Amino acid sequence: MSRTALRICPLCEATCGLTLTIEGTRVTGARGDRDDVFSKGFICPKGASFGAVDGDPDRLRTPLVRKDGELREATWEEAFDAVAAGIRPVVERYGPHAVGVVLGNPNVHTMAGALYPPVLLAGLGTRSVFTASTVDQMPKHVSSGLLYGDANAIPVPDLDHTDHLLLIGANPLESNGSLCTAADFPGKLKALKARGGTLTVIDPRRTRTAKLADRHIAIRPGTDALLLAAMAYVLFEEGLVDPGELTPHLQGLDELREAVRDFTPEAVAAACDVDAEVTRTLARELAAAPTAAVYGRIGSCTVPYGTLGSWLVDVLDILTGNLDRPGGALFPQAATDRTPRPAGPSHGFTLGRWHSRVSQHPEAKGELPLSALAEEIDTATEEGEPIRALVSVAANPVLSAPDGDRLDKALDSLDFMVSVDPYLNETSRHADVVLPPPPPSQSPHHDFAFNTLAVRNQVRYTRPAVPLEPGRMAETEILARLILAATGMHGADPSAVDEMVIGQTLGKAVKEPWSPVHGHDPKELAAQLTGVSGPERRLDMMLRLGPYGDGFGVREDGLSLQQLLAHPHGIDLGPLRSRLPQPLKTRSGKVELLPQPIADDLPRLREALDRLPDGLVLVGRRHLRSNNSWMHNVPALTGGTNRCTLHIHPEDAERLGVRDGAAVRVKGAGGEVTAPAEVTDAVRPGVVSLPHGWGHDRPGTRMSHAATDPGVNVNQLLDGSLLDPLSGNAVLNGVPVEIAPAAEKLMPLT
Repeated sequence: MSRTALRICPLCEATCGLTLTIEGTRVTGARGDRDDVFSKGFICPKGASFGAVDGDPDRLRTPLVRKDGELREATWEEAFDAVAAGIRPVVERYGPHAVGVVLGNPNVHTMAGALYPPVLLAGLGTRSVFTASTVDQMPKHVSSGLLYGDANAIPVPDLDHTDHLLLIGANPLESNGSLCTAADFPGKLKALKARGGTLTVIDPRRTRTAKLADRHIAIRPGTDALLLAAMAYVLFEEGLVDPGELTPHLQGLDELREAVRDFTPEAVAAACDVDAEVTRTLARELAAAPTAAVYGRIGSCTVPYGTLGSWLVDVLDILTGNLDRPGGALFPQAATDRTPRPAGPSHGFTLGRWHSRVSQHPEAKGELPLSALAEEIDTATEEGEPIRALVSVAANPVLSAPDGDRLDKALDSLDFMVSVDPYLNETSRHADVVLPPPPPSQSPHHDFAFNTLAVRNQVRYTRPAVPLEPGRMAETEILARLILAATGMHGADPSAVDEMVIGQTLGKAVKEPWSPVHGHDPKELAAQLTGVSGPERRLDMMLRLGPYGDGFGVREDGLSLQQLLAHPHGIDLGPLRSRLPQPLKTRSGKVELLPQPIADDLPRLREALDRLPDGLVLVGRRHLRSNNSWMHNVPALTGGTNRCTLHIHPEDAERLGVRDGAAVRVKGAGGEVTAPAEVTDAVRPGVVSLPHGWGHDRPGTRMSHAATDPGVNVNQLLDGSLLDPLSGNAVLNGVPVEIAPAAEKLMPLT
């Protein structure tokens, strides 16, 4: 007999509510939950394929431990014994920084990935930390840190109420949104147009989102910051700057005017390939709209000036008075945020507190560039020990980082590697121990990260829809045991990790004058927590201490885990609201419009005014039925338009003798790949496009469907040397490449 269960979809950032159909212990169907307070029944092909993702027969069911050079099935006890025996000797002999930690994108899609990696990093004490953020969004974190003093204070567009939306390097009709959590992003854009609003898209590709727009600007890749700087110039030049109620919270307005004076629309026109009058029109329309928001995403982050572009997105919102304003860009308030502290000067945000050992890349937000992982393993220097052991959690950097071939070889040279991953993929195949988490139906779900980026304040939690299968271990317990094994406490009860965090958190909260539990006994508070597991007790604690919480009984109508469990479709906490100055943590207590690192980097942007590409440049591509390298092993999510082809404009194809469907060789600084050509005017002339996350052709993996149509690894075209200097983010877009039919020889790039 079938039954239904609720689940929040963990397959992209939209976090839609699902109603699962379950036969026995198998998920046989998924539809949108119409009563979900956030998504209201919306579902995309990924969510509809939840059952296929969940039941993929290639998912690992038991741990693997390398014996005599081969990965073999083992017990959980054997696996964690091997972890302790592999990591602790490295720490004791070479120090904590000789252990690297790589955290992949799926971590932010699970409760375990949100709750436990910070504890692992603190326990190890390593500075060798790498995450997917530095091949994705780190420029936005850095620009927010510099502007607002908090790298996680990221304003999002008020999609439901804005009159004018300017998207740059974003394609939410395919991605469902990113650093902007919005169920049914496509529907919200259509609603914007239906109420008479304006949608402008700036993108070198005519994406599905661009086709919906009132105006599409096919900018030259990598020049977003120049165009945005020119728009800021126009606002100053034409007297259109009007911060309104923001004015008392701003510092550096006059200095900002001087900083952008060289970026006139005429000066940037050739580099951007955007007519000067078009740039002026964009700025005027933004200023004239009753409300407006600018939103930039991965296309504007993964370029040489990613941090400057991300900074200028917010600058335009500020100059037009649209930051922290309904209908503009606002700071969400998640239910598990820390108790809001009183507004005022704080510690600020600092870059470069330490540097990578080989290339001396500065850290950003406690992380080093993922592009530097290979050299940190395979290169000896006098600056310290190379990475000798690696902990990889839900990460596949062999495909997601530049120059996967080099990283492939580097991983083989490690003394020890442990991977937490449901698959034996291109990265985890190198591990000495693989710890497989259960499928998502067997795990609880709450979106800690994405609720801090949601376009409407709400809170939802779903318990596992299916009981944990015999022989499996909950992902939360896997990571708790990994922490114990890696930090010298192997064999302790895994519940000790949660109790330690609860004790530390409550111990700190009772000392904060603004906390609702100030002056209370932490042990008495801990005794009041509810939940059937350590993770649930931690969620209860965070809800009760949070901005909507009951404060452990202080507020009768406040949130707690019990209240949340009583509302299975979630609790609506209302639209985004103005919050300044409370989110500011700068040393001045104000929005610092021209932070010194930004000012120091602007001369590099000025040099780009005279730099034009003399050949083809490469950009990435996202498909609706894909999420990086995760889902290519699911037949329902591959095929059709979700294919690894090279998009090339008809003019470029004719000039180079490239035929539609024919094999094409693509050469970059890091290597060469061959892919089928797809001749289309969806890309502008001079630009070619390959999707990210493919290249499933390496031996030793166990992803049978992905291997039947492996595609090529676009990141192999990169050698890892191109980074945005402020954030360490890899430059993945606007990089020069050479193209030729497969039969022709390619000359080396100059």
